[in-house]
Amino acid sequence: MNLSRKRKKELRRLQQEAGRLWESQQVLVGHAADVAREAGRQLGNFNREQVMPSVHDSYERHLAPAVDRSVKFGKHVVDERVVPVVGGVVGTALSAWDVANKKRHDLGWGPRHVAPAKKSMGFGSVVAIVLGVAAAVGVVAAAWQALRADDELWVADDPLSPPNA
Repeated sequence: MNLSRKRKKELRRLQQEAGRLWESQQVLVGHAADVAREAGRQLGNFNREQVMPSVHDSYERHLAPAVDRSVKFGKHVVDERVVPVVGGVVGTALSAWDVANKKRHDLGWGPRHVAPAKKSMGFGSVVAIVLGVAAAVGVVAAAWQALRADDELWVADDPLSPPNA
């Protein structure tokens, strides 16, 4: 393809202008990256100096007391309700087991003469299920206590305003 000198000269000039434009864009992009980096740093400072203390204060004033009350309530339920019931069930079951063993011994039935029992849930499994249900009830009660205590628990006292520049 043959180009005239004039066209070659125009193309060279256009190429030089495109190169200068590219260089200026690179400088601009570099400057924009510097500004974005500084904005991120300032945002981190703002978060550390303004947001986190406010969040921590709100947590300490509103949520921590509710969580403490819920934990105390859950401990009370487990200590005063669940443990005595489970203890009574365990005691009754062990007494029944002892009576059955004594009766079997009195009748002369030993472990040899007893037919093999079907595999079923053992005593430990029943106790584990009862304790698991009690723990789940305690967690649900604690969560309910914490979340019903304050409708405004999750709302900040005053809206955040932008920092003065």
